[in-house]
Amino acid sequence: MVTYPRAFAVFDEVVEDLFGPSPILELLHENTEYPFAHEAGVFMQQDNSLFITSNLFTDPGTQSRRIQITRVLLPRNGGRAIQCEEISPDQVPMANGAVNYKDGVLFCAQGSQNGPGGLAFMESKPPYKSHLMLTSFYGRDFNSVNDVVVHSDGSVWFTDPIYGFEQGIRPKPRLPCQVYRFDPVRNAVRAVADGFGRPNGICFSPDEKTVYITDTDWVHGDGSTDEFRASHIYAFDLVDYAGQPFLINRRLFAMADTGIPDGIKCDVHGNVYSGCGDGVNIWSAGGVLLGKILVDGGAANFCFGRDGEMFILNEHRLWRAQLASCTKGALLGI
Repeated sequence: MVTYPRAFAVFDEVVEDLFGPSPILELLHENTEYPFAHEAGVFMQQDNSLFITSNLFTDPGTQSRRIQITRVLLPRNGGRAIQCEEISPDQVPMANGAVNYKDGVLFCAQGSQNGPGGLAFMESKPPYKSHLMLTSFYGRDFNSVNDVVVHSDGSVWFTDPIYGFEQGIRPKPRLPCQVYRFDPVRNAVRAVADGFGRPNGICFSPDEKTVYITDTDWVHGDGSTDEFRASHIYAFDLVDYAGQPFLINRRLFAMADTGIPDGIKCDVHGNVYSGCGDGVNIWSAGGVLLGKILVDGGAANFCFGRDGEMFILNEHRLWRAQLASCTKGALLGI
């Protein structure tokens, strides 16, 4: 039996294959001025960079509430020095979750009191040109789009809870808390799942036959919590009917024991990872809690890099975990 550092908790020996014989958790960067490392986490393998979004904070200069996008140039060849570039694209209002998309980044833009959000594409190189791809459903603006994933057929799947309204950055919601599928080729959008308190993270299994969606109803936008509400991950089967995809067989996959399961991703083996109140939790495809990467203060989101790297967003801190080289994210498979 391998003895791991305290940060790597083992509940099932299966996780030892994922951690490898000598996993490492190291602090890459800290910013005490504002919570720069909250959401997104998009790894760009072509230049070894990372796009992340901050939590909502009050700008000391303008006294306005805002969210900051940061591009992080990661160290190479075992180095530790990184460079952080704060960027402010015109058409990504109040960015949150994000995903790799056509050599750029597809952001969830929550919107503001004065204008809608939705899905926003941003180029990954200066001057970071951006545009909103989708802002409404049946003529009603989205509430505050939260997280997004792209299917291999090119469709975009995303969640839309009401956190923006609760935090005072969005008007009163005009849509239920739902999950959507957007077909950019046909410019068509469908609601594909409902019945959530606050739908949040979303990802596909490696074979794209299962969709995992987190419900973070346990915590509200004002920071209050209710232990009677869901802090759950639900699984759905993705099936074809009459030439269109449907989500069926909704089932409870797991409940987070600490905080909420926020960002969620699969590895190439089908295991499910989620940022929770105590760090990154790892379940088997059968819903068994295998282990955790413990981080004080928890993790809202994270992403895989290459060859077993994982970048963990911990509000004021950005961490790097080095796991077994065979532990690769299903999204990029590197």
